[in-house]
Amino acid sequence: MDTDHRAPAARFATLTTAHVADACLRAGVAVRCAPAALRPVLPGRRLAGPVRPARHAGSVDVFLEAIDGASPGDVLVVDDGGRTDRACVGDLVVREAQAAGLAGLVVWGLHRDTGDLAAVGLPVFSLGAVPTGPLELDPRPAGALDAARVGSWTVDPGDLVLADDDGVLFVPADRADELADLAGSIRDTESRQADRIRAGETLRTQLGFDGYLSARAADPTLTFRAHLRAVGGAIEE
Repeated sequence: MDTDHRAPAARFATLTTAHVADACLRAGVAVRCAPAALRPVLPGRRLAGPVRPARHAGSVDVFLEAIDGASPGDVLVVDDGGRTDRACVGDLVVREAQAAGLAGLVVWGLHRDTGDLAAVGLPVFSLGAVPTGPLELDPRPAGALDAARVGSWTVDPGDLVLADDDGVLFVPADRADELADLAGSIRDTESRQADRIRAGETLRTQLGFDGYLSARAADPTLTFRAHLRAVGGAIEE
């Protein structure tokens, strides 16, 4: 893996997945959100780091091998095909990942040992919990450590994964600096807008919404996005 990917990942520490998703839209980068069912085991945890993929076939050794080849700050992205009839990750794998310095796990499948995972504290995002572990052992797929599928997206070590209470987002590592700059600008603009709302100036006033309604009445083809570009607003840009 290109270890230089860890430095761009650190730039997302003060950005939310929502900021970065909006930045992707502005930059023309595909917005690769994991399905909404993928949630944090412990709310309030944030995660950002290079993808370290592992495709599960019923045996824990693929995770140990992925962790063995990982660098500190990587995120183990587990592909269990979105299965909901078995857990593929438990506390021992999470403890091993923590001991190796990984930033956390994203599991396209289920976990177990929820109480122990809470005690460990490492960020883990999964589809939920079930008591049973793997029910069978399938042949190990080719390229089990090369890429992982999460929902409709296939990710690899050329990607960064970002996760928080809003969900999980994947971005190309080679666009990370550009996206971080855009996301930071969006965050700062929205923060100023929020401050002005708290001070008594409504968002409608800030964005000239009355003017937009009047202009739209005269020109029904006028979109709110076009209006915002004219006034410099950030929402729906």
